[in-house]
Amino acid sequence: MRTAIFKLDAFASKVFAGNPAAVMPMKSFPAEATMQAIAAENNLSETAFVVPEGGDYRLRWFTPKVEVPLCGHATLASAAVVMERLEPGRRRVVFHTASGPLEITRTNAGYVMNFPARPSEPLSPPVGLVDGLRIMPSEVLVNNFNYMAVLNSLEALRALAPDMATIARLDRPGVIVTAPGEGDYDFVSRYFAPAKGIAEDSVTGAAHCMLAPYWAKQLSKSVLRAYQASPRGGEMICRVKGDRVELEGRCVFYLEGEVEI
Repeated sequence: MRTAIFKLDAFASKVFAGNPAAVMPMKSFPAEATMQAIAAENNLSETAFVVPEGGDYRLRWFTPKVEVPLCGHATLASAAVVMERLEPGRRRVVFHTASGPLEITRTNAGYVMNFPARPSEPLSPPVGLVDGLRIMPSEVLVNNFNYMAVLNSLEALRALAPDMATIARLDRPGVIVTAPGEGDYDFVSRYFAPAKGIAEDSVTGAAHCMLAPYWAKQLSKSVLRAYQASPRGGEMICRVKGDRVELEGRCVFYLEGEVEI
C-alpha cells in the first residue's frame, strides 16, 4: 500500500520552528498495530491519521509509543492538509475524535481550533513531581491527563532540566510547567511526557486546554497570548469560552511525499 504523507511545523510561521507533525490521509484506518508502527517509524511527537467521513473527517493521533486522546499541533497540521491540499479553498472542517467533534476554521492568518477545556484542581506537590522537576513549584494542579506545576519566573522555567526517568514514573502521563509571561505573552510553559515517548514536546495544544483556563482565572481575562519555551519554541492565542478553549496558530509545510507500507 502506498499512501501520502505530509510533514508540517505547527504553531510556527517558518520552518524549523514550532512542533513537527506527520499527517497521513487514508481511505480507512489500517490496523492499530500498523498505525503505531508507522508513528514509531516517523519518530515525531505525533502522527495524525485522517480518514474522510461524509463531509467531515475522522482523526486519530499516535506518539512513537501510544495513541493519545487529544493532540493540538497535529490537529492544526491536519486542518492545513485538508484545507490547503485535499480540498483547497475549504474554510472549515470538523474532525471526529476520541475527544469528540473538533471544529477548525481557517482565518487570514492561520487556523482557529475549538477544543474541550480541561479544568484542574490544586493539590499538595507530590514527592515524585518535585524530585522529577528538581524544583519546588509555587503551586501544583492536576486533572485526569496531566500534572501542572506553576513557577514564579520565566528564568526558572527556562533553567529546568528534569529527571525524565522520575517524571515517567508519575501516575499522569505528562507534566506541564508554567510561569507568568513577559512582554507580549501572558504566560509561558514547557511540557514533558517521557511516558508517552516524548521527553519534551515543542508546542503542545492539548496542554493549553489546561493552561488557558488556569491563567484566564489568574489574570481575569479570556483572551491570552501564550508561548511554549521549548528549544524550537512556538506561540498561540488562547480564548476561553465556557467549557471550550479556542487555540489559534499557524503552520507551514515542510515535506510532501508518499510512503510504502
